[in-house]
Amino acid sequence: MAKIIAVVLFSIFLFLSLVHFYWAFGGKWGTEGVYPTPDSQTPPKNPGIISTLIVAIVLFTFALFYLIKVSIILFELPFWIQKYGLWILTSIFAVRAIGDFKYLGFFKKIKNTKFGQNDTKYFAPLCLVISILTFFIIVSN
Repeated sequence: MAKIIAVVLFSIFLFLSLVHFYWAFGGKWGTEGVYPTPDSQTPPKNPGIISTLIVAIVLFTFALFYLIKVSIILFELPFWIQKYGLWILTSIFAVRAIGDFKYLGFFKKIKNTKFGQNDTKYFAPLCLVISILTFFIIVSN
């Protein structure tokens, strides 16, 4: 079961990584409502190419990590990453789902922006699902 969950998570992170690579190289599809703003009239401050590439690489690294953890890819990781990596990912995405209590997560205050609506419908639930599925991998090993 852990391998199936890992492949699902790999697919999610691969897709997210590819979208960020697309954005980094000038793609515009899907960019509306993906950056928090304080209100509907304030234009978002889009991150630059370097920031977007870093996010794309990190997401791709997360994708590969799941396959490494269930031995689909054989690769030696440092001990602390091998031991705590899944716990770190579970925590990151649980915290992201809960949010910063202003712009992000289920408990955000600013909800009536395009980002706020997308976060409520898509981003926060996806982060919660990622956290839960990662936890399932932890308990199944």
